[in-house]
Amino acid sequence: MTNDVIIRALAPQEALDRVRDLSAVLIDCVEGGASVSFMLPLTQERADAFWQGVAEGVIAGDRILLVAEDPSDGRIVGTVQVVLKQPENQPHRADISKMLVHRRARKRGVGAALMCGAEEAARTAGKTVLVLDTVTGGDAERLYERVGWSRVGVIPNYALWPQGGLCDTTVFHKQIAPD
Repeated sequence: MTNDVIIRALAPQEALDRVRDLSAVLIDCVEGGASVSFMLPLTQERADAFWQGVAEGVIAGDRILLVAEDPSDGRIVGTVQVVLKQPENQPHRADISKMLVHRRARKRGVGAALMCGAEEAARTAGKTVLVLDTVTGGDAERLYERVGWSRVGVIPNYALWPQGGLCDTTVFHKQIAPD
């Protein structure tokens, strides 16, 4: 794990209080070309509404929201979610969602630290199978392979880039030992 950031889960009220900070990371990633469910231009209002919904999921206990904070000023430079709520026949599974790192914090191990934190949070929540998807050929795909995730396959033309145009998506999974 990098010494440059602190990885921690936000409490429900903190998730609500930090919506603006989380939005700043999301907007930066989308403006940087990340295909993470949003099209350009991503307004502050749309980003805030997304994070408000995530915070409501944290309050309901449906997800865990982890952040990477700069220890010098507490600014959020990255985030990832562990989606706990699954169908009743999959109580052992969680989805990893919206792993985002602000462009100014990339290439410092923040993504790997967030993934380590997400796996530990999932394990603590009793999950043993994790699933995620990411743009094929991107930096995140290489990160997931480096931290031990297994590639399932590629879905062609799965999503759009934020500026338009189709992109493929690679699906990954990881089996983790219970706590």
